[in-house]
Amino acid sequence: MGESNANIFKAIDVERRGTSFEEVVTQLREMIHRGELRPGDRLPPERDLAKRLGVSRPTLRAGISSLAAVGVLQPRRGAGTFVVESEGPPTLDSSALRLMASLQRFTPAEMFEARRSLEMSIAALAAERATGEQMAEMSEEITGMFASLDEPEQFLVHDMRFHQTVAAASGNRILTALMNMVATILFEVRSKTVKRARDLKESAEMHRTIYRAIRDRNSEAARNAMRDHLILAQKAQEQEEVV
Repeated sequence: MGESNANIFKAIDVERRGTSFEEVVTQLREMIHRGELRPGDRLPPERDLAKRLGVSRPTLRAGISSLAAVGVLQPRRGAGTFVVESEGPPTLDSSALRLMASLQRFTPAEMFEARRSLEMSIAALAAERATGEQMAEMSEEITGMFASLDEPEQFLVHDMRFHQTVAAASGNRILTALMNMVATILFEVRSKTVKRARDLKESAEMHRTIYRAIRDRNSEAARNAMRDHLILAQKAQEQEEVV
């Protein structure tokens, strides 16, 4: 990354440095909106960016994962994380849905029901259309889940990246954008409670079942596996919130 981009991060007002992933998301979004980060730009290395934003590395990862989930950022294996090029999948800002959810008092059950409807169809399409590279990315995220069973926040990052990859593999950009918008809000909610999670191994296994159905090109099995997983995820979140 050039010196000019590095100076952008150095110039961040210390008083605005956030300690939560939502504030990381806000700061990065503002920089993109102002044109200080442009399509195709690579973010600084994780260690440097966390230091410049004044946050922990797990918090930074959660913020990046949230933006990646809605297609604003794109992690590339071995290369870093990039601002998505203009020809990438469309992104829908979840702030409008978040505001509507507050005004209309959408329940978590309604949000999960919407996500199930979208992601079951997406999983079925992914079983028909996923490329070899996308399947490899899904497998990598599952490996990451099993490796982070004792690190709930990092597990959640791999979880969201897996769903993002499945969505991209569906080949339907509209469904992908809608799902990511809903999933991002649920991700933000669960990030506050995931430290109390008790079902991470079972969740990882269910992700592996989804992956295998997609790998085997079994649309119906992928649809059913996604449904079962999201039902478990809803129950897990409900349990975490009452602890």
